[in-house]
Amino acid sequence: MSTHPTPVVVDSLTAGYPGVTALEEVSLSLAPATVTALLGANGSGKSTLFSALLGMVPASSGRIRIFGTDSARARRRNLVSYVPQHEQIDPTFPITVEQVVMMGRYPHMGFVRLSRPADRDAVDEALAQTQLSEYRRRSIGELSGGQRKRAFVARALAQQAPLMLLDEPFAGVDRTSERLITGVLHNLRAAGTTVLISTHHLEGVHRLADEVILLHRKILAAGPPETVLTDEQLAQAFGEALS
Repeated sequence: MSTHPTPVVVDSLTAGYPGVTALEEVSLSLAPATVTALLGANGSGKSTLFSALLGMVPASSGRIRIFGTDSARARRRNLVSYVPQHEQIDPTFPITVEQVVMMGRYPHMGFVRLSRPADRDAVDEALAQTQLSEYRRRSIGELSGGQRKRAFVARALAQQAPLMLLDEPFAGVDRTSERLITGVLHNLRAAGTTVLISTHHLEGVHRLADEVILLHRKILAAGPPETVLTDEQLAQAFGEALS
């Protein structure tokens, strides 16, 4: 029996914003080296759950443990990487793809952030995995939407954290980038990384994920795709948005 802490345990989490309860009594756990898809309509609480996992939204009640510790310690110990739905980097700012990906190495660097051979090797590998090596010297603003998303995935890859969170990584990307990102996530799983990915796109979930969680403020269903993605449960999660 393994003594390693479970990657993610959420116990009876209620969280939200002033006047709004976005999550209510949410409990879930993620097994090691799995890809879990968090499914729900827009406004179902997916982004709030990610923010809570990262310690950016306080819990009204309940508890979150990431590899046996709290969110703040997990981030300080480089246990979790994150690909947000909307990136904060200004595409007009003169920064190259390689420099963006190198940001993923900051937790491994000292205060002055001088890169070492291990950092440069990690960036090279992340660019290769996302098929962006030939674009490394280009400005991030020159990339297409799909290529830019791959660059932010590469930044998270370079961080080499054992848990990766991706918030709607397929939104607005082309099919080529979607397939490539899916392949990268499967490679991460094979290497032992635990992946949680939020999406409201149902197409391809069977191929993407080992486990599926249906969310609409509360957990509606959780388990393998073939048991969760039933018409009845999807209608409960997505309502009219599904038709």
